Amino acid sequence: MRLATCGCVALVGVHGHLVQVEVHIGGMPGFVLVGLPDTALAEARDRVRAAVLCSGEPWPQQRITVNLSPASIPKRGTHFDVAVAITVLAADGRLPEGVIDGLVLLGELGLDGAVRPVRGVLPAVLAAHDAGVRRVVVPAANAGEARLVPDMQVLGATSLAQVVALLRGELLTDCASTGAVDDRAAVGAPPVPGAAAGWRAATSAAGPTGDGRAVPDLADVIGQGNARRAVEVAAAGHHHLLLTGPPGGGKTMLARRLPGLLPDLRRHEALEVTAIHSLAGILPEDRPLVTRPPFADPHHSASRAAIVGGGSRLVRPGAAACAHRGVLLLDEAPEFGPHVLDCLRQPLEHGEIVVDRAEFSARFPARFLLVLASNPCPCGHHGGSMTVCECTPDAVRRYTRRLSGPVRDRVDLTVWVKAPSLVEMRAGTAGSESSGAVAVRVAEARERQARRLAGTPWSVNGDVPGPTMRRHFAPQPGSMEPVERFLATGALSARGADRVLRVAWTLADLAGRDRPGRREVLEAHGLRAGLAA
Repeated sequence: MRLATCGCVALVGVHGHLVQVEVHIGGMPGFVLVGLPDTALAEARDRVRAAVLCSGEPWPQQRITVNLSPASIPKRGTHFDVAVAITVLAADGRLPEGVIDGLVLLGELGLDGAVRPVRGVLPAVLAAHDAGVRRVVVPAANAGEARLVPDMQVLGATSLAQVVALLRGELLTDCASTGAVDDRAAVGAPPVPGAAAGWRAATSAAGPTGDGRAVPDLADVIGQGNARRAVEVAAAGHHHLLLTGPPGGGKTMLARRLPGLLPDLRRHEALEVTAIHSLAGILPEDRPLVTRPPFADPHHSASRAAIVGGGSRLVRPGAAACAHRGVLLLDEAPEFGPHVLDCLRQPLEHGEIVVDRAEFSARFPARFLLVLASNPCPCGHHGGSMTVCECTPDAVRRYTRRLSGPVRDRVDLTVWVKAPSLVEMRAGTAGSESSGAVAVRVAEARERQARRLAGTPWSVNGDVPGPTMRRHFAPQPGSMEPVERFLATGALSARGADRVLRVAWTLADLAGRDRPGRREVLEAHGLRAGLAA
C-alpha cells in the first residue's frame, strides 16, 4: 500500500478552506477522483497524466485513488492540478519521504507540464496561513500576490518539472528566472551549493504598489459648485450619491473623479480588495497589491449576476464586490433592470453580498460608495433651460419610478446637475480646485471621524447605524427641529432623518466643528432633497 498527502485550498466566495489531497496507489490500473469535485476538477486526471509524462516522470500503472478531504465541501476549479500531480508522484515513491508534509500547492497544469496561473491565489494563501501552513507553491504569475501574506515561504513555479526537482533537492538551471534565493531547508531537501531554488520568503518581496489606474482631476469640471460640494461630502463621509440632470452637465465627469478624493487603502483593506480582484481575475500581474480605492462602472445592460456575482458552479464576485472599499458608478441608472437595482439593497445596508446555492452560500464583502447618474426623463431635457423636453408627463413619471423608493431612500445625497452656462464655459476651469486640494480636506475629515468613532466597528459617518448615531452622537440642542417637522408631515422617512444626521456630522467634520448645528442640518437636508448646481 502506498499513500501520500499534501495540501490545497477550496474557495467558497472569498473564504478558503484547507483541503487534504490524499492519494492511494494499488490495484488494477485506473484513476478515481472523489470528494465532491466539479467537472473542471474531474478532468484533472487527463491533464495530470499528460503533464507528468511530459515532465519526464513515469505514470504509475496501478489504480490511483485521489480523495479531497473534507469531502463535504464542494471543490471547484483547476487549481488542484499541481497538488494532485505531486501527491501522485510522492505516493509512487518518486519524491523523498515526508517532503510534501505541511506543503500547500496551487496551480493549473498544461499538457506540457507548464504551471499556469489561476484565480484566487491570495485568498487561498491567506486561508492556508490561517490554518498554520507556512510553505506554498503557486504559479509564477501569481507569486507576487502570494508573497503579500506575511510569514509565508513561496515558490513561484513555472513547470511541474521545476517543482519536482526542487523537492528532490536537485540543481535546476531554469530556477534563476524566478529571481528567488536558495532555501532548500524550507522544503526539507538538502542544500545544493550554487543552486537557485525558487523559494522566497514574503519579507523579501517588493513593496506594495497601486493599481495604476489614472484618475482624472476634479479641476477639469467646469462650474457645478453645488455638485462639487456634494462629491466632496460623499467622499468625506462615505455617503451614497444621486446625480440628476440633462445630458452634458457633467454627471459622469464628477463621478469618475470621486475615487481621486478618497484616501489610500489601509493594509487590511488593501488585502481585502486584492483578494476579491484576484478571485475575479482582474488583478494585474505586475501590480499584485491594490492600494487605491477601486472603481467599477458596469454597463446598464449588465445582468444581475454581473452586478452582485454568481455562476452556476463557480461563484465569481460581481461589480459590486469588485468595488469594495471604492466607488460603484451606475451611469444611466434608470436604464438598469429594476431587479438589478433592487438587489443592491443588501450590500447598501449590510456591506456584503450573499449568493445562495443549493450546496453552499458564498459571501463577498461589498462596502462601496454608490453613485447613481440619471437623466430626468427619456429625452434627458426635462427641467432643463437649454432644450425643450419632448416627453409626456406619464413618460417622465415612469422613467423616474425606475429608481424604486427603497433604493432612493438609501441614497444620502441628491443633486441636480444642470448644463454649464455660456459664462461658465467661457471662464473654463479657471479657479477650479484640484482633486489634490479637495482630497486633503477629505482626509482631515476622515481623521476626525476615526478619532470620534475609535473603539467602535465603524470609521466613517456613513456606516454608523441610525440608533447609534441618535443615541451617542446628537447634534447641538434644537438643531434637528426642521427635520422633525418634515418627519411629522411625512415628507421624510425615519431612515431619511438618520441619513440627514449622518451628513450633518460630515459637514461639521469638513468645517472642523465639534458638533453639527442647525446650519449643518439644514444643508444636509438640502443635499438629500436635491439642489440645483
